[in-house]
Amino acid sequence: MTENQSMRRGRPGYDRQGILDVAVTAFNEYGYDATSMGVLAERLGLSKSAIYHHFASKDEILEQALDTALSGLESVVADAAVTADRAADRLDRVLRGAVHVLVEQLPSVTLLLRVRGNTEVERRALARRRDFDKRVTALVAEAQREGSLRSDIDASVVSRLAFGMINSIVEWYRPGGRENADGLADDVIAIALDGLRMPTSNRVEELLG
Repeated sequence: MTENQSMRRGRPGYDRQGILDVAVTAFNEYGYDATSMGVLAERLGLSKSAIYHHFASKDEILEQALDTALSGLESVVADAAVTADRAADRLDRVLRGAVHVLVEQLPSVTLLLRVRGNTEVERRALARRRDFDKRVTALVAEAQREGSLRSDIDASVVSRLAFGMINSIVEWYRPGGRENADGLADDVIAIALDGLRMPTSNRVEELLG
């Protein structure tokens, strides 16, 4: 879709992004399969034809929402990959960045985590998510090989446990509360990563007495 098409307006009050926001909220409340275009039209106070002015189908709305979440996560890994940092430091950046994506794109990430592969759009999204998981696992393994992280835990298990914790944030986090993205990222690193780091040489000597 061209930029001009994406900026077209139907009835006053809802542009393409506004419709997308309301639709994602409805998908999260009722489930994607149970949310018809009629339900969306009622929530928006628009006719179905007004929605079709912006989106060709409900699948297109879902695809756009999932792409928002996935593109954010993919960019976090891509940005970390171009740095000269140690693998453990790049992993730190990825985990912190993922927390920020979750907080800033909470509805879209929540929707992504509920995808089960029932449609072609969902299957494509799951394939991208698996690729993201593989890249994170590879980064964990690299950090283990360089001696920055303990190696007695399988890299894929480390990745799953870390993102299991990050993903659980969608179940309880509420924007505007006491916790912000930076604070949550610090908490995740403290729990998920600091316990995996190899001690410094001074700490090794202290532990050995």
